[in-house]
Amino acid sequence: MAKASKKELPPAQRKELLSILKTRFEKNKNRHKGLDWANVEARLLPDAEKLWSLNEMERTGGEPDVVGHDKKTGEYIFYDCAAESPAGRRSICYDHEALAARKEHKPKDSAINMATAMGIEILSEEQYRELQQTGNFDLKTSSWVKTPSAIRKLGGAIFCDRRYDTIFVYHNGAESYYAARGFRGLLKV
Repeated sequence: MAKASKKELPPAQRKELLSILKTRFEKNKNRHKGLDWANVEARLLPDAEKLWSLNEMERTGGEPDVVGHDKKTGEYIFYDCAAESPAGRRSICYDHEALAARKEHKPKDSAINMATAMGIEILSEEQYRELQQTGNFDLKTSSWVKTPSAIRKLGGAIFCDRRYDTIFVYHNGAESYYAARGFRGLLKV
């Protein structure tokens, strides 16, 4: 008998996750006009690892939902759609290099490390702006976004939030961390 993959949900947990995702999908049709849950579910069911990653997004407070469909690849695109930056992913610096650079008062982890461990990608600034077209996100929090390498090489990282009905992009040292800053991820299935 083959040993179960570490990144696989038990049947009951998988069923519960699919129910949560279906309910969210049906409540937020503005995020995915013209898409049908049955097609999304058919794409999800055979992919145990992607279901595990979606569960990690859910477990950490991301409230993942479908925000698009790539007609070329057939992939459905999930973003974290929680109103505020996911609570289970806050108080973290930007990446492993920044985490290693801190000599004291280190955060528990970094956005890039966590995203990699969860099997997801961190949103880019462009994707963050796309998400904001479907609702108002990060009115009280902020989210790290993929930082261009030129900025990162100089020790910085960028993050975004929404204030005054405007999406702002800011910079900070990559090693900084705040209780109200996390990151939003995406997963293609």
